[in-house]
Amino acid sequence: MQQVKLISADEKLVIALSGEIDSATVDDFYTQVNAIYVHDKKDIVFDCSALTFIDSTTLGTFVKIFKHLKEDGHTFILRNVQPRIKKLFQICALDTIMEID
Repeated sequence: MQQVKLISADEKLVIALSGEIDSATVDDFYTQVNAIYVHDKKDIVFDCSALTFIDSTTLGTFVKIFKHLKEDGHTFILRNVQPRIKKLFQICALDTIMEID
């Protein structure tokens, strides 16, 4: 089970992700993030400290979100990414285009 929770909307949208995001839940993940962003178009910070699993469909969805924000002149940062999840971004060289703290 995964959760998407807006925890701050001050200068940037801070969205906490938790649980697992995979092919079964990725559409819901995208819908929730997109609804938050459309309501208040700002840079996004994803707090991934409680995110335990992602798969390739989730990587593709992060790319989709990244491109959408970039078109609008915004960015996103992935923070507190667990090492095994960060490794997926590195294997796909996404860490070269996305900011991962």
